[in-house]
Amino acid sequence: MHDPEPSTTPTPHFEAALLAVPKAVPELRRTLTAYGPHPDLSLCVSELLSNVIRHLGEGTPVTVRVTGGGAGRIRVAVTDPDPRALPVLRHATGDEEAGRGLALLDAVSLRWGVEQGADSKTVWCELRGGPGAA
Repeated sequence: MHDPEPSTTPTPHFEAALLAVPKAVPELRRTLTAYGPHPDLSLCVSELLSNVIRHLGEGTPVTVRVTGGGAGRIRVAVTDPDPRALPVLRHATGDEEAGRGLALLDAVSLRWGVEQGADSKTVWCELRGGPGAA
């Protein structure tokens, strides 16, 4: 008998189903600080959740996951029910009040992307750090 291959699927360290409303953003940041300090984790979670509020509307149901993705990485993912509203990386000019969220996420993360499902999408990013950092 041999040992099974180690799983490459990240194990959730944090998962929450919630409604995307403005007051959820600081509450989520406070909750995640209990899982350990990480300089960019709060920023990425805030931006991903704020994008749902801005582009899909307040009260949209979402699932937020923070996992230790192996290789010294933390994966942050927010799933919402609209597979058609895809994020677009823009570079806002100095006068624009919006359009910087994904640029910030792009700047602080190792990589980010979108996984489309039939009735949902997940926007995710990976940060440098280990499973104990989230």
